[in-house]
Amino acid sequence: MTVAPDGRVVIVGTGIAGATAAETLRKNGFAGSIVMAGDDPSSPYRRPMVSKELLSGAAGADKALLRPVEFWAGKDIDLRAGTSVRAVDAADARVEFDDGNELSFDALILATGGRPRRLSPLLDDGHCLRHMHDVGPLRAVLEAAASGGDVPSLVIIGGGLVGMEVAASARGLGADVTVLEASGRILERVLPEPISAACDRMHRERGVVVQTGVRLAEVTDSHGRTRLTAADGRVWIADAVVVAVGMTPNDELGERAGLAVADGIVVDERCATSAPGIYAAGDVARFPNRILGGTQRVEHWSHAQAHGAAAARGVLGGSEPYEEVPWCWTTQFGRTLQISGWPGRGTELMVYGDIDGDFLALSLDADRLVGVIGAGRPRDVRAARSLIKDGPFLPRELLAGDGIDLVEMSTAPERFGASSVAAAPE
Repeated sequence: MTVAPDGRVVIVGTGIAGATAAETLRKNGFAGSIVMAGDDPSSPYRRPMVSKELLSGAAGADKALLRPVEFWAGKDIDLRAGTSVRAVDAADARVEFDDGNELSFDALILATGGRPRRLSPLLDDGHCLRHMHDVGPLRAVLEAAASGGDVPSLVIIGGGLVGMEVAASARGLGADVTVLEASGRILERVLPEPISAACDRMHRERGVVVQTGVRLAEVTDSHGRTRLTAADGRVWIADAVVVAVGMTPNDELGERAGLAVADGIVVDERCATSAPGIYAAGDVARFPNRILGGTQRVEHWSHAQAHGAAAARGVLGGSEPYEEVPWCWTTQFGRTLQISGWPGRGTELMVYGDIDGDFLALSLDADRLVGVIGAGRPRDVRAARSLIKDGPFLPRELLAGDGIDLVEMSTAPERFGASSVAAAPE
């Protein structure tokens, strides 16, 4: 689909996917109307800072903004922050806002993201750290406890990326922090066992209490604090509780509009949904994995940014398919891990360097590079992303020893004896 130069594109969602889509439309010469609406009351901002710099106090809200507030008007982008879209009429090509007003569109981009999962009915009022406005209430509880002369205590339910980032930030503020994880180890969804174990050690060495295999049975009030009881009888009492057990895609708007939905709004390789003129991007979109096959939904900042740009290009008639290799980072206690590809799809892990310091880890599946994790090795991680996308099979002798040079290898993998996926034996 190509939108007329004087047409209107409506973007639902003011996160990085929606904001990047709006900017990309302008950068690619679209001179028509752009309306970007979302229920978050803030101007678009860097959401990864919520659980790190904003919570720790290392940066203020102004530093988190993607662009100065006046930027959007300067680009003639009608930003409607704090405005929800409650319905999409795919047949008549219009949206209805929560105040009852309607707006027609020539193209629609759904970049509605997701929302934190709750532990309902066990715990409906725990803190969640997804939006900028979530930071203040949590800091207020911790500061109130500290002002009374007590060391504030925090229990975090969920040992994923957000949970462990919050743990590091809160520990830096002087709080007693306990992480309760249901599975057998923290960061199980994103990191192989040896690397998640190193992260576990790092947290424990800095005073974070990590409890795994926890199944909560009861959450009650205890004199203004929260009492959490596990099925095996263990008990924790905290001034504040953070729930960090993943997110649910906000795909209900698409589902009510009759779009194909399957744990996210289903799109093709150009971000187009099952309805003409409607696209989806970012956390909410389920799209083809053109590298490993099947479909996927990715919840990383960098993906949402790239996918939002791809959706804009699709609106403008672009034909290039989206096939980015996922990439993300996490910073905990001043240490940054970079993660790319699909480390969990690998059957073998090769580690170079000190896993508790600077290192590089390659995740392989039948000699094919499918994932990489690195600390202090950004150039190698970037090179590995290129190799993952190209999909070469890597000979054993190429991977032996500590002198592996992924940067050089990524420039011409065939010179090093790597074979393509197509040429590799079954």
